[in-house]
Amino acid sequence: MNDAIHLKYLAVSPEDLRWGIAVNSVGFQDVGPGEPYPPSDHPSRYLFSTERGRTLAEYQLLYITRGHGRFRSTHVPDGVLLRPGHLFLLFPGEWHTYRPDPSTGWKEFWIGFNGAMVEEWVKAGFFSREKPVLQVGLHSDIVNLYNDAIHTAAFQQSGFQQCLGGIVTHLMGLARMYQRQETFSEVRDKINQAKIIIGEEYRTIRPEEVAAQLFMGYSNFRRIFKEYTGFAPAQYIQEVRLNRIKELLTNTTLPIKEIADECGLENYDYFFTLFRRLTGMTPSDYRNNTQGK
Repeated sequence: MNDAIHLKYLAVSPEDLRWGIAVNSVGFQDVGPGEPYPPSDHPSRYLFSTERGRTLAEYQLLYITRGHGRFRSTHVPDGVLLRPGHLFLLFPGEWHTYRPDPSTGWKEFWIGFNGAMVEEWVKAGFFSREKPVLQVGLHSDIVNLYNDAIHTAAFQQSGFQQCLGGIVTHLMGLARMYQRQETFSEVRDKINQAKIIIGEEYRTIRPEEVAAQLFMGYSNFRRIFKEYTGFAPAQYIQEVRLNRIKELLTNTTLPIKEIADECGLENYDYFFTLFRRLTGMTPSDYRNNTQGK
């Protein structure tokens, strides 16, 4: 426990709150097998009985890098087993309890925060009380961010809260990304292959043909592709085509009709109407704006 770092309180000003994220605490602790939890030198603000649990007035994001344990909360009454590579998010006003298995102990990193940005992420459904535990795997970049936050908070130089807010944003982004990658680990290569096929054949390929090349049924391919990328396959093909059109309009002097042909839209009237609907301007206007004319 000698190398554990605990920061009891961090100053939060009204300006910090206006930034969108303000950090209240950050640190890590390494609990050996059989050692008490929480440790006796844990900050009094965060001491709690693992039998009775507690409720905080802030969010906390915790990361387990060694050992096993268990988490329970109001919305997860049956509990979830924790293991290395798990991140779990505590919600303000939500009863919870967690502890390491006495036979293994564990190493945990944590950062506590509040702010309007986090509330927006929760409201949008990116994080929920029903699924607070995220399997993200073990990643050095996550550990490095926690260590950066600990270092930043220790010195508390002017503007440190804004820097910590950026670290929280990065951590939450990585949590989202790695959790989705773990969820789609079995089909990730298929989706990436589909994106390569579309990138090479976007001029003429249809979504059903992409599924066929992957030896997948189309309805299953469409569902998985949309869940993974946020786009239906047809929408993704359209986005790839549109980005290529924009690139050619900006970086070349090719005639616009030739660009339409190059990108698989030989019907110029359809190309003109589609581009204007998707961008809010004509191809000529887009070219003039992006080329500074």
